[in-house]
Amino acid sequence: MSRIDKYEPMGGGFRAPLAAAIDSAHVGVVQAVSLNGSGRAVVGGAAAAIGIKGIICPVRVMAAGDIIDVMTDGEIVDFTDTSGTVVAAGTDVFAAFATGAVTATTTGTPQYVGHTVEGGAANATRLIVRVGR
Repeated sequence: MSRIDKYEPMGGGFRAPLAAAIDSAHVGVVQAVSLNGSGRAVVGGAAAAIGIKGIICPVRVMAAGDIIDVMTDGEIVDFTDTSGTVVAAGTDVFAAFATGAVTATTTGTPQYVGHTVEGGAANATRLIVRVGR
């Protein structure tokens, strides 16, 4: 299960209410979010024009309207992509606009969100998040 390791709450992201609930299947899953017209965090985005604003990695089940930290600059350890696949160290990581999936896949028009260091198949992988740079 992925988890946030390094995060500067004053400058490494922002807080926003969730547009939809986070269920138990998505706890510990790294996902990319955009913001809707009400300023709520939405997993993915309707189109590339909206842009991915940050990464979430929920630590518990959350209801719509709950406030979540959206990371724009930080580190996530024990990183697996949204589907649960281990990503090799030294890999650029992207977010899919339509689904919010965070993977090494570059098909379509994904947005760069960071890169991996350490790890790989035998060890925990660390994702260095750099969204919007």
